[in-house]
Amino acid sequence: MSATAFEKAGLAGRVITVTGGAGGIGRAAALLCASRGAQVVIADLDEAGGAQVVGEIERAGGRAAFIRTDVTIEDEVRGMVAFAVSTFGGLHGAFNNAGLMLGGTPLTDFPIDLWEKGVSINLTSVFLCVKHQLRHMLDHGGGAIVNNASASGAVGIPMAVNYVATKHGVIGVTRAAAAEVSGRGVRVNAILPGAVETPLLAEAVKAPGVREAVIAGHPIGRISQPEEIAEAAAWLLSDASSFVTGACVTLDGGYTAI
Repeated sequence: MSATAFEKAGLAGRVITVTGGAGGIGRAAALLCASRGAQVVIADLDEAGGAQVVGEIERAGGRAAFIRTDVTIEDEVRGMVAFAVSTFGGLHGAFNNAGLMLGGTPLTDFPIDLWEKGVSINLTSVFLCVKHQLRHMLDHGGGAIVNNASASGAVGIPMAVNYVATKHGVIGVTRAAAAEVSGRGVRVNAILPGAVETPLLAEAVKAPGVREAVIAGHPIGRISQPEEIAEAAAWLLSDASSFVTGACVTLDGGYTAI
């Protein structure tokens, strides 16, 4: 009997890394993947937050571990992959979610040090993660990688040159990787969320009227919850999306439709 769609969406037996897993979308994805049977490695700079998520997973009967990781440093990314393999015996999926939002500054005034910081955290980190995840997966039976690119990777947004440029770059890394390795058992996709209720967004919309303007830009009439975005990431990590690679799945409440 062939597997049902529900069975294909399960993640039992998979080892999955989640960068930026201590909070926001990463936390939601880690909890969801664990609830579907995955063993989850949470990688973040926030040790207290990471330990808290591990505790939540374990109290629910799942398995998880935390490793402090600066995803802009290649040796630490390499170490994250090695940690997943040594702790749980392999690496079958990865959600590359860590990122930083730098906005509110005109392009003509954007300082080079902040530009380089944003490129390092939002784009170079994804390249490094995909590089080392692929090295393992290509030699050990394949896998699935999901990169968090943001709806900002599909449009231009005033006063957000660095975030827009780096998220466009994440889409480029995703598509290039998918084209290169898809015939070798690894699928690589990206998700493009709109505004999501996270601490990152709260900081970005704290000025008067900004939150209302962000909501108004989403035809659905609200901001999404992290759990809604996590559902798409988990689906792309599962066999339910077995024919999907090189895709950029938009999860933005209609933001890029207008």
